[in-house]
Amino acid sequence: MAQTDCDCCPESAPCDCTQGVPEVRTTDSLITLAHRLDHVLARWGVDRMGHRVEPGLYSLGRPTPASPVFVSANYTLSFDALRSALAGHDGYILVLDTRGINVWCAAGKGTFGTDEVVGQIARTGLSSVVEHRTLILPQLGAPGVSAHEVLRRSGFRVTYGPVRAADLPAFLAAGTATPEMRCVRFPFADRIVLTPMELVHAALPTLAGAVLLYLLAGLPAALGALAAVLAGTVLFPALLPFIPTRDFSTKGLVLGGVVALPFAWAVSGDPALPGWAALAPLLLMPAVTAYLALNFTGSTPFTSRTGVKREIFRYVPVMAAMALSGVVLVLLLAAARLTGAI
Repeated sequence: MAQTDCDCCPESAPCDCTQGVPEVRTTDSLITLAHRLDHVLARWGVDRMGHRVEPGLYSLGRPTPASPVFVSANYTLSFDALRSALAGHDGYILVLDTRGINVWCAAGKGTFGTDEVVGQIARTGLSSVVEHRTLILPQLGAPGVSAHEVLRRSGFRVTYGPVRAADLPAFLAAGTATPEMRCVRFPFADRIVLTPMELVHAALPTLAGAVLLYLLAGLPAALGALAAVLAGTVLFPALLPFIPTRDFSTKGLVLGGVVALPFAWAVSGDPALPGWAALAPLLLMPAVTAYLALNFTGSTPFTSRTGVKREIFRYVPVMAAMALSGVVLVLLLAAARLTGAI
């Protein structure tokens, strides 16, 4: 019988512990073409919140009551990374309802958290499915989970696996994670894979802004808008470790300033334009790039929640002031053109 002791349910939610025989869904380690298409669509932000699997308990291979229990988010990329890494292994996967958010972000938001772990243990009747009392959680989920609270409220001990699902076979063979498995890295491939979604989110505002700037100040201004957005969404993650400042905002300002220099030089070399016109790209473009750079604070292991909050309060007013000043200069330039002053 499934566990029905309501003390195990989240204190903030009504008890809905499973009655009778627990429902255990089945899965495998095969990643099909349909799964890969789902991954591509998720990366490009198509139906962003629709890439999820049903929360609950899944069997992988031919598990026994002694088989390990792995915990995952119900984001398809997280779930698929876990089950594909466990090819040839038998076990159970306890899928938390993270509302289609990956483990790292869900831990920060609290959906990959203590209450959800304890609640899923109860709802799935896990204690009647396995004879041991150990859960293997991804290390990146640790910020959201209080291991001692999970133990107190459910009787299950939390063990943290490696950072990357690909290291799970070695982790299981050794029975522990090596320092190498514990090391959080953010290499080029992991950084650049974030860019499609950022590009999709920025596409319509960028197009609208480029058209408006083209009407107000000509083709160079429109190209400057495109360059600033590409710098913030593509160049920034690619060059992140190499930009010589600490805060993401200042990194974005530095990168945006470098990208703006050719545009400022081109404007300053145009005898038909006043000298102050060169200030417009130097104000607008870094502000746009820095603002977009802030989006990556929630996608990397380089930041903390308190650090991000401090950075937002410190630098967003600076970005806003720079952007407003740049807009004023563009409007003055447009007015001068309309009146025939230039």
